[in-house]
Amino acid sequence: MARIAGVNIPTNKRVIIALTYIHGIGRTKAVEIATKLGIDQSRRVQDLSDAEVLQIRETIDAGYTVEGDLRRTTSMNIKRLMDLACYRGLRHRKGLPVRGQRTHTNARTRKGKSKAIAGKKK
Repeated sequence: MARIAGVNIPTNKRVIIALTYIHGIGRTKAVEIATKLGIDQSRRVQDLSDAEVLQIRETIDAGYTVEGDLRRTTSMNIKRLMDLACYRGLRHRKGLPVRGQRTHTNARTRKGKSKAIAGKKK
């Protein structure tokens, strides 16, 4: 099992798919890394040599912000917005949708499970 950027990469998957297991690398960046290193996209991780895995590891370390650093940067950006008390920061603080979605209905992912409102007693 190859270990890149602190993540165990699945060995039986294709290189492009396996690289997406790293936080901060999606399909586009995975294809970009593979073409830069001249690795065929249809190859499996188990077929890679140790030198190729080392090349991938060095390329990611040199040119991409991934895993812990990316998570830290993202959380610091959100914390900055919350400290500024700008509109987006207030939405983060209240746990509501940040990007202008409606909240009258359909905001259950951000708002959580619906709370029952006491009805009128008969």
